[in-house]
Amino acid sequence: MKKKQSALMMSSVMLMSVVLAACGGNADKSASNNASNGSAGNSGAVKTVKIFQFKTEIVEGLNELKVEFEKEHPNIKLDIQTVGGGADYGAALKTKFASGDAPDIFSNGGYAEMALWQDKLEDLSDQPWVKDLIPLAAEPMTKDGKTYGMPMNLEGIGYVYNKDLFAKAGITETPKTISQLEEAAKKLQASGVTPFGNAYQEWWLLGIQGISVAFAQQDNVDEFIKGLNDGTASIVGNEKFKDWSNLLNLTVKYGQKNPLTTDANTHLALFAKGETAMMQEGNWAQTLVDNITPDMNIGMFPMPINDDAAMNDKLSVGVPANLVVNKESGSKEEAKTFLNWLVTSDMGKEYIVKKWKFIPALSTIPATPEDIGLLGADVWNYVKEGKVYGLQASKFPDGVTQEFASSIQELIAGKVDEAGWEKGMQAAWDKLKK
Repeated sequence: MKKKQSALMMSSVMLMSVVLAACGGNADKSASNNASNGSAGNSGAVKTVKIFQFKTEIVEGLNELKVEFEKEHPNIKLDIQTVGGGADYGAALKTKFASGDAPDIFSNGGYAEMALWQDKLEDLSDQPWVKDLIPLAAEPMTKDGKTYGMPMNLEGIGYVYNKDLFAKAGITETPKTISQLEEAAKKLQASGVTPFGNAYQEWWLLGIQGISVAFAQQDNVDEFIKGLNDGTASIVGNEKFKDWSNLLNLTVKYGQKNPLTTDANTHLALFAKGETAMMQEGNWAQTLVDNITPDMNIGMFPMPINDDAAMNDKLSVGVPANLVVNKESGSKEEAKTFLNWLVTSDMGKEYIVKKWKFIPALSTIPATPEDIGLLGADVWNYVKEGKVYGLQASKFPDGVTQEFASSIQELIAGKVDEAGWEKGMQAAWDKLKK
């Protein structure tokens, strides 16, 4: 899609968001103000809201928002803690609850992860922002018509690429098949550039994000997952997993040396310096790349695992994290006040789209391509065109993503062949399913 067309389409959609905001803004603001006048405000007592979340890229912004929020709500203090960047957030969260230091607000991926924590989740269906959720964003935390979490944003996962290096190598279109991807890799290599920067040390990049495509391309992903759980389906011999292993092998063949000892910071640096042309990432990488090389000419396209162009021309898009309220919290009303403020205050909305480059999960938060960056604009174009697969990892058994990553890393290291890898993946699922 040409840049002018993309900008025009994005502007039209975002103009609708502005209109929606104008229609609903007063009601939201009123509801937010009402929530702010809760028990803490009436009693004069100061209450602390403990927030435990995993998005490391927003820590600075959250701390800046904390200062502003506490100015406006002097009877509420925020205690923000972050565990992410490759650390096991799920294990850390369980430790928090087990030690009696349970947070008031915490992150949850939805689906199976929502079910895992269901007995701790406050029903947020009556909150003013719920009616403004984009349907795609609302799905992971909706059960029996009730909403249990606030989606932080929409994120897309695929290959981030350097448009200038592609043009220099004579690549005029983004690949839509694995054969086209290999041809592009050969051209990039011939031009003196390493095609892929692979951070395959990172378990989450493999076990959560990468493998999601093999699940998403199943004829019916939910039925497939149900079959894995009841024993009627198997990863072993499944065509889509074979296809995905071919893609993985291709990236290793045309990637930098030592992918298993390369972390995310390193592959970001390699890409931002123009040493590699592609990296598996999401649109959150916009701010990270900007910090190294501002105004870099970059874009995103889906990960093609076979030669079916129509199947491959869909981007994996979903909600990376939802903020939920602990229903056993003594500060849950104050926690709701903060969540309302985050998505209705001018400062909160500005940080969501301009500071964090998030694609908003609410129709009342306007954003432009300039706000969310080139990567966000590409993701949003796929969403508008309906060319998306959902992110699947939140539907997996608890702990299986780390096991998946270990099996994939064994394949990369040559310790197992594709058949052995498939058996290892299936064994991981069977061990952890309930």
